[in-house]
Amino acid sequence: MAVVEKALSGHVQSRAGFVTETASHLMEAGGKRFRPLLVLLAAETGDRPDSDEVVTAACVVELTHLASLYHDDVMDEADLRRGTVSAHSVWGNHVAILTGDFLFSKSSELTAELGPDAVRIQAHTFTRLVEGQILETVKPVPGEDPLAHYLDVVAGKTGSLIATSARYGARFGGASPEVEAALTSYGEIVGSAFQLSDDILDIASESGESGKTPGTDLREGVPTLPVLMAQASTDPADARLLELLAGDLTDDGSHAEALDLLRKHPALDEARAYVIAQAAEAKAHLTALPAGPVRDALEAFADIVAVRST
Repeated sequence: MAVVEKALSGHVQSRAGFVTETASHLMEAGGKRFRPLLVLLAAETGDRPDSDEVVTAACVVELTHLASLYHDDVMDEADLRRGTVSAHSVWGNHVAILTGDFLFSKSSELTAELGPDAVRIQAHTFTRLVEGQILETVKPVPGEDPLAHYLDVVAGKTGSLIATSARYGARFGGASPEVEAALTSYGEIVGSAFQLSDDILDIASESGESGKTPGTDLREGVPTLPVLMAQASTDPADARLLELLAGDLTDDGSHAEALDLLRKHPALDEARAYVIAQAAEAKAHLTALPAGPVRDALEAFADIVAVRST
């Protein structure tokens, strides 16, 4: 990861100092670096885990993720990202969007170094990511299941790039096609499950426990897994909750009442059960890997995803 961090710092450099400053803004703010870490870990399943291509692939996925955050913050009008002031709050929407474009371009340049097949994979991933972003802004079409719509959004926005991270690591680390396919499936499922566990924490956690204010998504009217499951209820006893969820929750009183009712609702346990099942499904794909520390680490991460939602 130290090698990847150094490489990332070089990749956000521009001939224009101002562009370097804006492109470095979120990267220097930190972050979990989960995607490049997954590339490096997946590469350990092959016979070339230390290849230059693995480091390049790790930079590709992180730059793609960083680029998406610049655009995401503009769409969400977010003031903060990773504990620091968001780029659009400092330089405005135009600069933030163009900085995201710059990072996407840098990611594309690096992908070209990995060969035409990597370009195809990255293009497909980028299509899914942007498609997920767009679908998030629109309501389900008439007759479409709102929960299915939301899960499709999560798979595009989050699952797709995490799946590609695992796939790149296996491919450029020299793993077998069977292991590459297994890790791609694992990444898709566990990546989406990680996002869904955040949905549960937004409702269930107390202030300070999860690092975010409870009910933030609820207050902003963002549909999440437990909310959508609650809205599917036909129980007359849920009438008050459904009324609140259909209304404006920016008022502190209504927000507190809705949060309290959701915490007591069976939908919360239903959402937890769904995430636990997803984590188990992800782990099942790891049977294609030989026993050892890499498989143990991937299984442990899936377990963490399940446990953090309970």
